[in-house]
Amino acid sequence: MKRLKWPSWMPIDPYILLLLGTVGLAALLPARGTGADVASGASTAAIAFLFFLYGARLSTREALAGLKHWRLHATVLACTFVVFPLLGLAARGLEPVFLTHSLYIGLLFLTLVPSTIQSSIAFTSMARGNVPAAICAGSFSSLVGIVVTPLLAATLLGSTGGGFSLDSLLEIVLQLLVPFLAGQVLRRWIGAFVTRHKKVLGLVDRGSILLVVYTAFSEGMVEGVWRQVSPARLGGLLVVEAVLLALMLALTWYGGKALGFDREDRITIQFAGSKKSLAAGLPMASVLFGAQASLAVLPLMLFHQMQLMVCAVIAKRRSQDPVAESEVGSGVTAEDPSRITAGTATHSG
Repeated sequence: MKRLKWPSWMPIDPYILLLLGTVGLAALLPARGTGADVASGASTAAIAFLFFLYGARLSTREALAGLKHWRLHATVLACTFVVFPLLGLAARGLEPVFLTHSLYIGLLFLTLVPSTIQSSIAFTSMARGNVPAAICAGSFSSLVGIVVTPLLAATLLGSTGGGFSLDSLLEIVLQLLVPFLAGQVLRRWIGAFVTRHKKVLGLVDRGSILLVVYTAFSEGMVEGVWRQVSPARLGGLLVVEAVLLALMLALTWYGGKALGFDREDRITIQFAGSKKSLAAGLPMASVLFGAQASLAVLPLMLFHQMQLMVCAVIAKRRSQDPVAESEVGSGVTAEDPSRITAGTATHSG
């Protein structure tokens, strides 16, 4: 039987439809009581396993080699944890005309989370950029974000962030960093198995995110937080996020040129420095915001879909650049960019 493929002309990735379906399920059948406790425990375990797989996949040798390109990684980290938060703070002036206070807090939290891993790699490869650097940049950003994102949230969100404390930082470290390091330690024995079954394990990635989304939005429905959002406010949020994404895409591309990076590195900086990770942001939000997590992650979920759609278009256009044929390097193979499917590019990261 011929395998059905998602139409290439469809602008929305099927995984995004699954996310929306999960939100709808949480709205109709939210987890309550014992069911909520079970869902919360399962989502915590799923995210821990997800970061364990991240650790098992990342080659320690590649990570150490990537440190040599420190200027690129410093630039990506600066975009992710300095430029983005500054733009988030500047958006405070849009409250309350475009954004309610709750949506602004969610937008500000969005600017604090680390960059993606899988989608940055996929788009960089599609555009014929520096793929090894993209692997390291996304991984470094996720590791740094485990500590930096909660600290930035404590500084910029204060008590609004749902009561940040050292206990919440410890909880995030235990849930994300410790499993990642365990994966690194065990990679010597399980790395080949993980690589061999990456498609099957990819379902774990996506499934864990869906479970966290269901848990967060169920709690939000039970607490009644969705009554705070109107269609007009959602429209205003989308406009603000579109402007935010456009600014970051322009700053990372032209800023990379001003800093003297070549085309391949600029591609990596643009894709790794302009995106935010849903996989890392969701569990952090659930710890930092509690019952308000569903409203806090709404801007991140919308931005996630927007960044994937826009970056897919940019990556495809860069892959058709005639300069790309003569600038394939840094370990990038001259494969047909059409092989990198939308499913790869829209991986849960």
